[in-house]
Amino acid sequence: MGKPVLSTIPGRESEMVEKTDPPRDFMREYKAAGKLSGKRAIITGGDSGIGRAVAIGYAKEGADIALIYLEESEDAALTKQKVEAEGRRCFLIEGDLRDPAFCHGAIEQAVEKLGGLEILVNNAAEQHFRESILDISDDQLESTFRTNIFAMFYLTRAALKYMHAGATIINTTSITAYQGAGSLLDYSATKGAIVSFTRSLAQQLARKGIRVNGVAPGPIVTPLNPALMEPEQWEKFGSSTEMGRPGQPDEVAPSFIFLASADSAYMSGQVLHPNGGEVVNG
Repeated sequence: MGKPVLSTIPGRESEMVEKTDPPRDFMREYKAAGKLSGKRAIITGGDSGIGRAVAIGYAKEGADIALIYLEESEDAALTKQKVEAEGRRCFLIEGDLRDPAFCHGAIEQAVEKLGGLEILVNNAAEQHFRESILDISDDQLESTFRTNIFAMFYLTRAALKYMHAGATIINTTSITAYQGAGSLLDYSATKGAIVSFTRSLAQQLARKGIRVNGVAPGPIVTPLNPALMEPEQWEKFGSSTEMGRPGQPDEVAPSFIFLASADSAYMSGQVLHPNGGEVVNG
């Protein structure tokens, strides 16, 4: 294995380099319409990539934000700055979502700062490329499941105490849940679990007026990927899609805005697929 494009895992938005990524002025072209005016949202993994684009998009639409992130303080601070530039409040909470006690405390802290909660975006994830199941250690397996799916249980369980009719939960799954990915076996398994979690939770909460949906992106230019890829892999990233390129976070965030707004009032248990034209029948 050679050296990944980015030097740290998880990757840092601040390290994204010009030769592999165009300038990233997140959601600059997005035209808002006040669709989330007065709403309060918690976004995990909101420091960079898709999470950052969603946070800025929500702010443009009128929501206040609490961001939960692992340790990427520089990225998180810039996201906060961009949210506040839209005239909205933004609070940062740093910690490890694999810890159920932290998840519970983070929800309590976020709700206290925001003054309530209408939107929960379960977006944070980890992944590790391994060519064989024989290369996946017990520690990696447990860590991936704790970050990607256990945390959704922990956070949702804590958040529901504060969510009422009209609230929404949006979970980030992946195209890998539908197509598989041989080198991302444990990651893909968690993303499949997220689809079932989303559909089942939607059935539980429908009568309470709380909607639960998901977004399944294809290959998107986020720091998580180049932090794990060698340069030649990164150069080809996304080229196999029907559109022949990877997507940008700005092309995914509108799905999260739609699902959080009244525009999707008759949708629950569904998954949107911003994936470059791949048909996944799911």
